[in-house]
Amino acid sequence: MVMNAERFIQDAIAEIRREVKGRAIIGLSGGVDSSVCAMLAYRALGERLVPVYVDSGLMRQFESDRIEHLFKDIGLVRVNAHDRFLEALKGVTDPEEKRKIVGETFIRVFEEEARKIGGDCLIQGTIYPDRIESEGGIKSHHNVGGLPSRMEFKCLVEPLRDLYKDEVREVARALDLPQEISERMPYPGPGLSVRIVGEVTKEKLDVVRKANAIVEEEVMKFCPWQAFAALLGKATGVKGDNRVYGWVVAVRSVSSRDAMTADVMELPWDVLRRISSRITGEIPTVARVVYDLTPKPPGTIEFE
Repeated sequence: MVMNAERFIQDAIAEIRREVKGRAIIGLSGGVDSSVCAMLAYRALGERLVPVYVDSGLMRQFESDRIEHLFKDIGLVRVNAHDRFLEALKGVTDPEEKRKIVGETFIRVFEEEARKIGGDCLIQGTIYPDRIESEGGIKSHHNVGGLPSRMEFKCLVEPLRDLYKDEVREVARALDLPQEISERMPYPGPGLSVRIVGEVTKEKLDVVRKANAIVEEEVMKFCPWQAFAALLGKATGVKGDNRVYGWVVAVRSVSSRDAMTADVMELPWDVLRRISSRITGEIPTVARVVYDLTPKPPGTIEFE
């Protein structure tokens, strides 16, 4: 069944107006889901909406400044919470616990911002695959299974909750959002924390952020559903004439329609060699680069 994007927009705006009586906070990450949700909410509520971008320190290279610039016209509030997230994640290695910590930390920041404006409603860009994976026990999404059991908000509005990613993109185009938003590659809500296997540290974040930028730069022309780098651990390597014990970076590039299943992209060998050469050459602490050949299922798209 083909969705009617214009009809959906009308229904979503009506739902938001019906549910939100006062002022509301929306968590805006700059991804297509939260961006579509923000524009729907802005049309519904106008200045009663406060979009909040939490700069968690878990984002991609230069992304926070880009998001702040893109959404300045709707009154975006940027909250610097780098240290807060790092401290909360200190010593944590279990992926489910990491997701829940990130989810709770986001909510606590949103609650603080809501108190400042007298808002009691939270609007989120949760989509259908988020709910399926969280409710099915595959993994908690920071905006579903990762939410704390106790929140100060009196209402939670999720107008995209029944849409798949490709349907969200249709709505984005109908809203005339810029292509860099409507076609933006999916990025996990917990950010780089789920692209680091094990404890999250500033050093690891710096490494995976740089590696991720290289992968995106080299692979984007092949139009992947998602392409990224993840940090696995350490292994022995040789640089110059010296033995090194450095990081192992995994490269992942997949095609998909709705994120429920995904196939590995068969990237040209020369592209993979160039990615490996660039990552090990431009990031001195990386000793090895591997390419993940696992489809979904049995693997998930992200590593954690």
